[in-house]
Amino acid sequence: MSQQDSVDTARRGALKCLAFGGAGTLFALSGGVFTPIDLAVAAETQRKQAPAGALSFVQLSDTHIGFNKAANPDVAGTLRQTIALVNALPQPPALIIHTGDITHLSRADEFDIASQLLSGLRTSELHTVPGEHDLADASVSEYFNRFGKPSGRKGYYSFDHAGVHFIALINVLNFKPGGLGALGSEQLAWLESDLKARSASTPIVVFAHMPLWSIYEPWGWGTADAQQALGLLRRFGSVTVLNGHIHQIVQKVEGQITFHTARSTAYPQPAPGAADAPGPLQVPSEQLPRMLGLTSVSVTHHPATASLNDATLASAPTAASVSIKGMQFQPSSLTVPVGASVTWNNLDGEPHTVASATGVFRSGALDQNDSFTQKFDKSGVYPYICAIHPQMAGTVIVE
Repeated sequence: MSQQDSVDTARRGALKCLAFGGAGTLFALSGGVFTPIDLAVAAETQRKQAPAGALSFVQLSDTHIGFNKAANPDVAGTLRQTIALVNALPQPPALIIHTGDITHLSRADEFDIASQLLSGLRTSELHTVPGEHDLADASVSEYFNRFGKPSGRKGYYSFDHAGVHFIALINVLNFKPGGLGALGSEQLAWLESDLKARSASTPIVVFAHMPLWSIYEPWGWGTADAQQALGLLRRFGSVTVLNGHIHQIVQKVEGQITFHTARSTAYPQPAPGAADAPGPLQVPSEQLPRMLGLTSVSVTHHPATASLNDATLASAPTAASVSIKGMQFQPSSLTVPVGASVTWNNLDGEPHTVASATGVFRSGALDQNDSFTQKFDKSGVYPYICAIHPQMAGTVIVE
């Protein structure tokens, strides 16, 4: 089956198999439905059309820190590129969701590297669920020691943000025959209790690692008891279900429920049934950036609408910005690709400058609302300060 043949219209509520993989996804809530948007155009869309009061967040998935095989020997590097893509958005996402397989072998040093890299995201909140690769250590404790507090080390929890109810589920602890994921009776009972007090008009976002619908059972790409969970969600007017695990975008719509699986930031996997088994798919190096990515989401309430935006690393940012506000460079550390331009915007009442510590660039005095732009054509680390207020410091990392 060709990729084109596998694509069907969302209007008919059918399966949509898109690319093998990507950088992450931006989502927007519109008309009560979360819709994916391509991050390649998300930055420009946000500049021109960002609605007041909209909630925007980003989904990352399957970073697999520690993987080093031929399909991608530098997964840390592609995660850095993904982070640069997120940080280049003109409006920082209110939160980041990671839908599992943060690491490849559940080793402590892999979690250390992942935590250090993810700390560079320009956001104040990071919410995670584990993938099966995060629970592979003998004690099944590395993930929970680092990310288990919100769930009381259970792996499932919920929280509210800007009127949207988020539900994190775990389906990678008790696999069913054939490798299907499972939620289990205890988690399903908790979910029923969690939803009881929620109005049917509340936008709901559910995220878990394995798909909560059957994509391809011969490979275990589904969750055996997902229909019980979905039955509890059908009374809500807007439900978005976000998953990872399969390293490619697959979508469908059933009534008011939108299902979306995200690309990996590490390596692609074959389309369902296109190989003897799932696993890392090696492609020519020049094709890899088009198969890795992320998803971004934007939500509004009046009317209740959601938009999803998928981007690949092939659309890595060529421009990024730094705000000078409160006597600080925000973000203080920014990672961009070679050839990108960075613009500093002074939002303070005080004048500031942008002065490279090594003399590579230097702005004049920037008054309030003045800006300065520098293009970076060589990789490296570029520390800088404000020459008027030298306690203010920042760094641009070019990769």
